[in-house]
Amino acid sequence: MSCPLCRARKAKRTCPAVGQQICTVCCGTKRLVEIACPPTCIYLTTAQRHPAAMVKRQQEADVTVLLAALGRLSEPQLQIFFVIHAFISRFTLEGRQLTDADVAEAAGALATSFETANRGVLYEAQATSPAGEALRRELKGHLAQLAGEAGGSRFEREVSVVLRGIERGASHRTPAIGDGPVDYLTLVARILHERPPDATQAGSRIILP
Repeated sequence: MSCPLCRARKAKRTCPAVGQQICTVCCGTKRLVEIACPPTCIYLTTAQRHPAAMVKRQQEADVTVLLAALGRLSEPQLQIFFVIHAFISRFTLEGRQLTDADVAEAAGALATSFETANRGVLYEAQATSPAGEALRRELKGHLAQLAGEAGGSRFEREVSVVLRGIERGASHRTPAIGDGPVDYLTLVARILHERPPDATQAGSRIILP
């Protein structure tokens, strides 16, 4: 019997979330990303205690791809990155669908608005896709609130750097690692899963030197 997720490899593991047997590769790579694993799953608990070599390689590849897009970020900028993606995650959990292109458009438009504001010019760039524009509007309000809490124009400059990195990553402007292009939102979802819980908390936790 073939795996119902990839339809390519042999199904060997009983998955309590899917309700069927799946292959070991899908179990290892889609766990908690595309599969809502229950905490009682033996494969989940074992992997959390002893990550497989394949999972470690996936984590290393994810970080390599992400850093290629973001460039060298300071610790405050890295915090801002996780705050933004925690917001995007909540946005999608509300049932709204986003593609990499939507995220790239929203990030690019917001970055342009912040950059022109820092030059003393008020200009509100917009995303062209409906989903991207909805994300841009709501993320703009969230970041504006954080700017008031964390340093005003200085915070906005830091945010624009991070947004440009997100735009590059979601636009797939960086070289692919491994077998081909990487789905940006899936990649970030995996990395967010490995991030300590308090790293995605917003506002007052972002400290600019």
